Amino acid sequence: MDTDRILVGVPRETFPGEARVALVPAVMLQLSKAGMDVIVEAGAGAAAGFPDETYAAHGARIGSREDVFEADIVIQVRTCGMNPEKGRDDIQRFRPDQVIAGMADPLVCPVGVQQAADHKVIGFALDFMPRITRAQSMDVLSSQSTVIGYKAVLLAADRLPKMFPMLTTAAGTVPPVQVFVIGAGVAGLQAIATARRLGAVVQGYDVRPAAQEDIESLGARCVLLPLAPGDAEDQSGYAKELGEAFYLRQQELMVQVLAGVDVVISTAVIPGKKAPLLITAEAVAGMQPGSVIVDCAAERGGNCELTRANHRVVTENGVMVLGPTNLPSQVPYEASVMYAKNAASFLLHIVHDGALAIDPEDEIVKGTLVTRDGEIINKRVLESLAEVQHE
Repeated sequence: MDTDRILVGVPRETFPGEARVALVPAVMLQLSKAGMDVIVEAGAGAAAGFPDETYAAHGARIGSREDVFEADIVIQVRTCGMNPEKGRDDIQRFRPDQVIAGMADPLVCPVGVQQAADHKVIGFALDFMPRITRAQSMDVLSSQSTVIGYKAVLLAADRLPKMFPMLTTAAGTVPPVQVFVIGAGVAGLQAIATARRLGAVVQGYDVRPAAQEDIESLGARCVLLPLAPGDAEDQSGYAKELGEAFYLRQQELMVQVLAGVDVVISTAVIPGKKAPLLITAEAVAGMQPGSVIVDCAAERGGNCELTRANHRVVTENGVMVLGPTNLPSQVPYEASVMYAKNAASFLLHIVHDGALAIDPEDEIVKGTLVTRDGEIINKRVLESLAEVQHE
């Protein structure tokens, strides 16, 4: 390999159950044309359906984990912030001015960002990607949320003791399943679209009034609760945390809606915060026996009071509450393909003609760059770290 070119390393993901890989063979050519060579840890893509031989055939070199962390840029699905236990093994491999990029969950795990800063790493949190037009091709949260919404509906369909579409048979007509989707972000909208494709009658709800058009454009009915959330969206386009009184009233109204549905897909999350509690135990008790709730916010504590992360809870009245925390890893091939396209677009943004070109004034760089020169340079991460240290 040409030593004057940028070397990009792709380690095997070590988070328990993580089957995705940060780059796939299909993106190797465009990276090579931009002056980047790629080294992939042996077996890194196997769980997602990308064997070492395919990487090699597309121009990548296969090496050990130690070799991979010698690269100029290390690209991961989960950096140490999103892999706090197993990720510790890699921290000592970091070196000054090495670029580490991937999802870092920096507001929830600011300690991981601090560890990168301590090693003077140039750290990029791809889950901080600003929601602007120029960055759409790099938006890892949106691409992975697409998989979450799709897979959540399939999970519900598998567990529900009913068929989704209306069927006319010799034994009579089978009515369609009633699905209620909470949250109309990328995951929620994909859940609506998937449930509609399966033939369900779908309703959607979001605190943001602007989401009504998105919900209805997919053929679902928008549930309008008599609430006034005010400004429910921040400048980046993400949902904001609302007051306790608002959430209490929201919970009360949810009881009425949930009593008439078979499936609930809940996707309401707030960056860096505990997921809002929207579905109380009382609401679940009022649902029909055999109903299914898939709580996609389980990793953040859940939107449902009964959710247990990575567990299945069956209530006394026969309602099943599922709390999956890594649905993209259950569809690792496509999830990896989409993530790799995002990651490759980002690499092409910060590498020009075989050299790093990190412009601190660029909006994409400014939004995702969290550590440099031994310091945390992102204000929101610093605030989260201060809160953790105060506790």
